[in-house]
Amino acid sequence: MTSSYRLNVTLDEEHAALLSRLAESAHVQKGTLARSLLLAALEDANPDARNVAALLDGIPGSYERAQLGLDTAQQGDTVSLDDL
Repeated sequence: MTSSYRLNVTLDEEHAALLSRLAESAHVQKGTLARSLLLAALEDANPDARNVAALLDGIPGSYERAQLGLDTAQQGDTVSLDDL
C-alpha cells in the first residue's frame, strides 16, 4: 500500500509568479508543476549532513528562529507533548 502526504507550501510573490509563468508555458497546472519540481529536488538532494546544514543555513532567519526557540525552551515557556 502506497502512502501519500499532503504538503502546503507558501511562495513569495516573485516565486509564485515564476511558477505561474513556467506552468503556463508548459501547459500544466501550477500544482502539477510544483509537485514535479519538488520531487526532482528531493531526488537530487544529498543526505550528507554537511549539505543539509548548508541548506538549513540558507533559509533566511533560520538561525534566529532556532535561537528564539532555544531561549523560549530554556525559560520554561513550553507545552508538554501530552497537552498537544
